[in-house]
Amino acid sequence: MIKKYLLHQPKITLKSDLAAQSPYYLYLATNKEYLLYSTSIQELLTHSEVIKPLNIKEESISFLLQSGIVPLPNTIYKNVFSIGIGDEVEIKTIKNQVLLTFSHQFPFKNSLRKKEHEVNENFILELLADATSKHLRDASHTYLFHSAGKDSNMIALALAEAGLQDQITCLTHKSQGVNDESEISKKIATKLGFKHQTISSPNQLKKLHFDSISHYFENVPLPCVDNVTLAYPLYATQIDFSNTNIIDGSGNDVYAGHIPNQIEFRNQKIFSKLHQFRKITNSLTSDNKIRNITLTRPEWAGLSGFSFSDSKKIFSDSSNVYDYWREEDQKRKEWDYFDLRADIWGCMVESDRVIRKSRNLAAVSNANLVLPWCDSNVAAYFSTLPEETLFNRETLKNKLLLRKILKEKIGLDSDKLGKMAFSFDFFSTLMMMRREVTESILNCQLWNKREIKERLTYLFNHSQNNSKNKTLIQRLYLISAWYNTNKYIKRDK
Repeated sequence: MIKKYLLHQPKITLKSDLAAQSPYYLYLATNKEYLLYSTSIQELLTHSEVIKPLNIKEESISFLLQSGIVPLPNTIYKNVFSIGIGDEVEIKTIKNQVLLTFSHQFPFKNSLRKKEHEVNENFILELLADATSKHLRDASHTYLFHSAGKDSNMIALALAEAGLQDQITCLTHKSQGVNDESEISKKIATKLGFKHQTISSPNQLKKLHFDSISHYFENVPLPCVDNVTLAYPLYATQIDFSNTNIIDGSGNDVYAGHIPNQIEFRNQKIFSKLHQFRKITNSLTSDNKIRNITLTRPEWAGLSGFSFSDSKKIFSDSSNVYDYWREEDQKRKEWDYFDLRADIWGCMVESDRVIRKSRNLAAVSNANLVLPWCDSNVAAYFSTLPEETLFNRETLKNKLLLRKILKEKIGLDSDKLGKMAFSFDFFSTLMMMRREVTESILNCQLWNKREIKERLTYLFNHSQNNSKNKTLIQRLYLISAWYNTNKYIKRDK
């Protein structure tokens, strides 16, 4: 439901629920005479009092290029904002204009945890089951995105123990090679009593795939440059998601122990003070590995992209995002890296990149997205648990409690299985549609024509065995395809 703040109304304050299952989205009128807000971005953007087409925010394009996210409370649009985990906005009238004052306070610092807390494993499963079932709507189908990982299997176990198997189908992406989780997922789903279905990347792109991709970019409310983004319109050619429930296992990294690997932890400790030399490394090409030694600590927590010099060449209105991340680093200068990483990754990266792609799928499909790990009751419970029940600072092992429950309840040994990451070969898909990708990027009005042609040629020529350049090609495509066709935005003539 849309709500409205008018001039001279009493001051109000908005903040999202604890883990931002339902973040607020705000539209400030250009004349600053009223503000609209809702927990539905589609409802907000389609409202009659939101003046469309919307103008894009050049600084946000800069962040997408250089960091891969748009830091909250900003969005890709001018005058449209988002209030997520730990965010708050004060809304009041000053000099006949609506004034917004934003603030952020991370709610999940490890120092706030209880020193001792008796863990009730059955209560955790009941919490997750309730966090799922209470948000399900009457729908044609209910799908759970399922893998061999800990997060989705905790939800599956909780729903199974609650007796909800008959209502839900587990969906698993079938990958090529050793990263394929589909057989493990199928065994677990069958053991728990769920129906199971695999979805996969097509070996050949046909008209229905291109139509689905076009429909996706035309209708997504906000762009997303996650490496798995393209999988979702391809899934929509295999599963009709319209008017369904989609259960996604993302959202607990911010409070349940999403910790760095050994390399990241070591490098941020050794190199993070060298960001003062960023002016030098900003002049290097985007794939130059020397750039890494001048990352700020927030950037070590999952942020990467084009160098500023490359960004400026292809996008004339680029701003240097280093100044922003340096300031965010300074705000957290007394924090240890585990808190900082949880704040940056959980509140910014996971929300704007990881969960955003699922929110977008739900939006373009008119589906109901359910995020059990983002439920306030679940987040509140885990935020009080002693950190030693969740992660180990010495071994850098994460989500210890989840590992224990899954091993005991269903025999899933995450330690033995190793890290199983969702694997979507996005570059093979891009190469199957290389002509369309190239045309989309070269014809995008955002980019400088001569520079983008040179940069794209360089990236393709240097993409073999270079995952960074592959990611940069996809990033250019995802931004370009969105900008070229999206129904909400104003484009230069």
